[in-house]
Amino acid sequence: MKIAIYSRGVENDQLKDIEQFLSELVANGVEPVFYQDFFNQFYSAINLNNTQSYSTFNCYEDLNESVDCIISLGGDGTLLDTVTLVRDSGIPILGINYGRLGFLANIGKSEINSAIDAIVNRKFVVDKRTLIHLESNPPLFGSTPYALNEFSIHKKDSSPMIKIHTYLNGEFLNTYWADGLIVATPTGSTGYSLSCNGPVVFPESNSFVITPIAPHNLNIRPIIVPDNNIISFELEGRTDGFLCTLDSRRELITKEFQLAVKKESFDINLIRMNENNFLQTLREKLSWGLDKRN
Repeated sequence: MKIAIYSRGVENDQLKDIEQFLSELVANGVEPVFYQDFFNQFYSAINLNNTQSYSTFNCYEDLNESVDCIISLGGDGTLLDTVTLVRDSGIPILGINYGRLGFLANIGKSEINSAIDAIVNRKFVVDKRTLIHLESNPPLFGSTPYALNEFSIHKKDSSPMIKIHTYLNGEFLNTYWADGLIVATPTGSTGYSLSCNGPVVFPESNSFVITPIAPHNLNIRPIIVPDNNIISFELEGRTDGFLCTLDSRRELITKEFQLAVKKESFDINLIRMNENNFLQTLREKLSWGLDKRN
């Protein structure tokens, strides 16, 4: 079995955990393929078998059908990076949490051994997660104009609020007077959208959540729309530029940009252990339903 390993980087206090993780992979007959920058960082710092040659990768083109899955070591931001590496290859992603909350990367360090055993013996569940795709003129975000969590439009820094004219399949929906607007996937409904009072929706709900950021109207609320809609935007503001984001990536745009989002043509596969599910993650990570009377 061949497993790709991606990480943004390793803290010194994590080196021992990484060494144990890699030893467990080798003990289970796994051939690891390391992200090159990550490999360069830890190779001389931990005890690897220096007589063995290790494979590395740098980009999407280096990941072929021989890779059974890719493991993301870090937090949710690291897993979102991994999504841009696998693209439409269908390679499933397992997130191991070396960060803080770990909502998407929800395998804790104490569960690594059992997770590796489950992967090797193929005792896991693959959850298909929809993506949101950005169409823009001029084009933005190069060859990865999609996001797992959300698309958003923001005002810049301390500039005044902006006006975002929003349309569903060409029909006017609303003009948002706000600091910005989020269009979240079901996966992203528990992220930035949630912090702006958006609802939580189940991953398989086939919907988008449109959530304003600090709206200047008491009667404006988030709205859920089917993900077969094309959502387009026109921007107005007293500033020359705006921020356009896909997950943690951002680009500077002007009001002349033509923007529209829709469901991406392919899904991302997230590996889940059999005993974990969405409701359990809600309760454990977001304290859903926590009440001292229960």
